[in-house]
Order: sequence, then structure tokens, then C-alpha cells
Amino acid sequence: MPRIICVAGARPNFMKVKPVMDALEARGAEVVLVHTGQHYDAAMNDVFFTDLGLRKPDRHLGTGSGSHAEQTARVMLAFEPLVDELEPDAVVVVGDVTSTLACALVAAKAGITVAHVEAGLRSRDWSMPEEVNRLATDRLSDLLFAPSPDGVDNLRAEGYHEDQIHLAGNVMIDTLHANLDRALGSDALHRHGLTPGGYALATLHRPANVDSPEILGALLGAFGEVAKELPVILPVHPRTAARLETAGLPEGIRLIPPAGYLDFIALQASARMVLTDSGGIQEETTALGVPCLTTRDSTERPITLTEGTNILVGRDPELIVATARRVLADPPAKRAPALWDGHAGDRIADVLLAHLAAPVRLRPTDARDTAVAPA
Repeated sequence: MPRIICVAGARPNFMKVKPVMDALEARGAEVVLVHTGQHYDAAMNDVFFTDLGLRKPDRHLGTGSGSHAEQTARVMLAFEPLVDELEPDAVVVVGDVTSTLACALVAAKAGITVAHVEAGLRSRDWSMPEEVNRLATDRLSDLLFAPSPDGVDNLRAEGYHEDQIHLAGNVMIDTLHANLDRALGSDALHRHGLTPGGYALATLHRPANVDSPEILGALLGAFGEVAKELPVILPVHPRTAARLETAGLPEGIRLIPPAGYLDFIALQASARMVLTDSGGIQEETTALGVPCLTTRDSTERPITLTEGTNILVGRDPELIVATARRVLADPPAKRAPALWDGHAGDRIADVLLAHLAAPVRLRPTDARDTAVAPA
């Protein structure tokens, strides 16, 4: 059976890679889990391995934080010798973090099959580093696993071959389904003195929202207005914690420590509403049927707007507050996108192993020769 490297670089990657690893190993493949260490904080990362039942990484590259160029270079320099040593048949990358692009680039240059999980997502906002990572990773990949039909449409419009594109479903929702009963058994609400439906949950971590004191202050002011309707619970992301010290916190917003995966799912599932700038939370709230207000000007997950419970509100405090009040009075109906059924990992494993078993496989240069740059 083939040897397959699965790459994780940041906390959201763990939830995405776990279903793929499980499905590959169930089919007899040798899976090597590589943690690049792009983002590493024991309080936020180690608990995820415990909560998800994810084994410790087989290799930890320890590349650390830095600028986009520094991180990309460090990951590539650390990953290339590992690829030379292990000689994998394929490298699976997930999501849109810097490690995803860096490891895809190393594997593609080595002539190794690259499979991108969460392919085809587009915000069309080039100010987001993740958008650059998504476009470049897809261009480097042989197999493109889209979580939703809009991803398939994007890839076709950009000229990718039909046999590269696969509508797999959402691996984040695989992990949610697998752990929901355990999460609902968490005592997170009791520990924080919360009652189901009696609070709003908020998260902030994107640089565009937290790096500017003016923007952060405006968002917190909007959350403070929402807090006049019901308490707003804000788990403190390490990136945001330092900035909150100077921004000031309106009355009604409660800060709590970072939550592990199970606790955070429990907090989401019982929230009256979620305010977030996270891509993954847009998906999880859609699956849970919880109203979500996304404090960004664009989203790479438009299916959560058309078939989910997500509403894009940007960073205008008046719009945020007005939309929150409307949603509290009239919550959107729960709608589940197709193939968000807990079996995306199985579909990905079947396609990848069939591709590797084929007598003649598409090489990386063949797959990309006719792809065109997006408008």
C-alpha cells in the first residue's frame, strides 16, 4: 500500500486532516502525520490532539511563526529533506495556511502527487493571504477535493481538468459529526455559568480585524451593543489578547480562556447566535443550525450564505448591530448543504488510492498545462 504524508500546520488543519487519515489507514495505507509547527501554542493545540483522538505527529518540523516569506521558507527547508527521506507516494495538504502552500510546492517540485483538501474555495479578496495560498495550492495540486458545488464551479472556470476535480464534501463536518455527542456532554456551559440559548458567542482573530485599534474598537463596540440584548462570550485568541488590553472592553462582553475543540463545539451548539471572522466556524454553525454573523467583507464559503445560517455583515458596527437584532427576533432556518454528511474523508481516500493504483498516472505538469489564471 502507498505511503502518504498528511500535513497539518495550524489548529484548523487538525480537524480537516483527521477524517482523511482515518479513512486512508482503514484502507491499509501508511500515513505519516507531519505537523509543521507553523502555529504552536500548547493551550490551543495539545488539547486538540486529546479531544480529537488524533495521535501525536510522526514528525514535528517546529518551524514557528514569522512573516509570510519567513514561514514559507522555513517550512519548505524543513519539509524538503523529509520528503527526500520518506519518498512518499502522495502528499495531502488541507485548507489555506502557509504550510499548505509550502508543502504543496515542495511535493510538486519533487514530482509527487499532491492532493488538496478544501480546494476551489474563493473569496476573491486578494488582501487575504489565505486567498493567495488557495489559488497557488490548487495550481500545484493533482487532485482537487472541493467541499461544495461552488468550489467545483470555481475550479472548472479556472480551467482544471475534470479528472482532477472531485466534489468530496466537508471534512470539517466529518469531525463535527464524529464528536458531537461527546461535545454536547461537555460541562463547558456549566463551568462558565451559561444556559443554552442565553448568550452570544464571539471570536476575533484575523489581522484585518484585530491589528487596527480603530477597527477592533469598532467591532468591540458593536459587540457591546449586542451584549445589551444578551451576554457576549469571547474566548480570547492569543493574537487578540494583547490588543484587548489597550482597546477597552464594553460592558456585557465576557472574556474566557481559549476553548478546546469539544468545549468550543458545545459553546457553539448552545449559543443563540455566533459572531465570528473564522471560516471554519461559518461551516460548523451551518451544520449546527446556529445563526452566524461573519464580520468580514467577503467569504470563501458562500454556500454557508445560500444553504446555511451565515450572514455576511462586514465590519460596519451599525450593520452588525441591526442584523444581530433582526436575527435574534427571527432566526434563519437550518439548511444542510449536500455531502456534509460525515463521509467526506471516505470519498477522498477512495479517490486518492484509486489514483495512486492506476497504471498510468497524471503527472503534475500534465495537470496544470491548460489551467488558466482566474479573472
